[in-house]
Amino acid sequence: MTDVIATNQTILVVGGGISGMTAALEAAECGKNVVLIEKNPTLGGRTALLYRYFPKLCHPTCGLEINLRRIKSNSRLRVLTLAEVTAIAGSRGDYTATVKLTPRYVNENCTACGACADAVTTLVDNPGNYNLNQMKAAYLPHAMAYPQRYVLDPSIIGTPEADLAKAACKYNAIELDMQEETIQLKAGAVIWATGWKPYDAAKIQPYGYDRFANVVTSVEFERLSDPHGPTAGKILRPSDGKEARNVAFIQCAGSRDENHLRHCSRICCMASLKQTSYVRESFGAGGKSTIYYIDIRAIDRFEDFYAKVLADPGVKFVKSKVAKIEEDQKTGDVMLHGVDTEGYHRYENRHDLAVLAIGMEPSVNAAEIPGEIIADSSGFIESSAVNSGLFGAGCATNALDVNRAVQSATAAALRAIQVVNKVARAEA
Repeated sequence: MTDVIATNQTILVVGGGISGMTAALEAAECGKNVVLIEKNPTLGGRTALLYRYFPKLCHPTCGLEINLRRIKSNSRLRVLTLAEVTAIAGSRGDYTATVKLTPRYVNENCTACGACADAVTTLVDNPGNYNLNQMKAAYLPHAMAYPQRYVLDPSIIGTPEADLAKAACKYNAIELDMQEETIQLKAGAVIWATGWKPYDAAKIQPYGYDRFANVVTSVEFERLSDPHGPTAGKILRPSDGKEARNVAFIQCAGSRDENHLRHCSRICCMASLKQTSYVRESFGAGGKSTIYYIDIRAIDRFEDFYAKVLADPGVKFVKSKVAKIEEDQKTGDVMLHGVDTEGYHRYENRHDLAVLAIGMEPSVNAAEIPGEIIADSSGFIESSAVNSGLFGAGCATNALDVNRAVQSATAAALRAIQVVNKVARAEA
């Protein structure tokens, strides 16, 4: 049983991505007791799966490393991974959350030596690379994982593979008899920072994501470009491993569409502009990118970055909503069909690879969150009920880039602090 102690002056943060980490840290560094809950084995969320940020093209590891240092040094902040809130009861200043804890099968003795991974042979899909490759069933989610502990996939529990992992561990870190637990935590305020997920590209039937191997999503392309990704940073076509030197980036794939996501997902344009730089870095003058767009959303400080990409002779812009994608069965090339609205001529353009700038939707629909939450038409958290102590943060509230998600999380932390301060004054 976990030893977490929480009271009505504790702030509970649900979701351990960049927004949840920020909200938890801001509250803890203001002297509040905080419990941070994450359903996955490690903190970092989707930010940890990025290769680079826009517009500076720096690596996310720097920002994550700073946050992890802050977490490790703050005694007021307790982190629970593989944990999920299943119910919440009470009212502002006096909530009780029911939390399900999924077994990791590895305890705190783990030194991340990797002996357990060396001992097993079973492979499972790697969610850290959006299942583009496989990994050992005993694994460390990624190099910067926090906590820095291995995980055993449940599929090998009760098999000889699990016994091999246990026998290989010199530190008695493998506990094969770990069971699912349910605990209850008190909190004065709760911050929902449950993040976002990519829209299901298979629902966009004309683009053939589920039929054509060389149609991928923007989040998958991000991993393909990363040296720590499934192809060691080589931009290769999934169908045949050929270098993808001629890449099409299709904007608003699932966004701004009454049949899919009605809202603009905000980050897609900048993500594609950023990803053209990956093609250029990989292939130099031999790399070509074509961006098919309705409008380019590059506001404020992003305008200069857009202008830089616009001036690149290796990047072409086509103002068009791509009508459909077909596959050349002989070559595996993708054929994009549509009408260029600047000149109004039809095109049938051939590319090595098509990248769908996929839309953002909330990981947890706000209507399904247990508590006094009001959802908007897209499922994001619109607001809380009057006099509520439940607050949304980051991409749980809207489609946001990292910078704006952090700002949103800081605001949520301040609101939660106000609630527990009132509780403390009332009990003084």
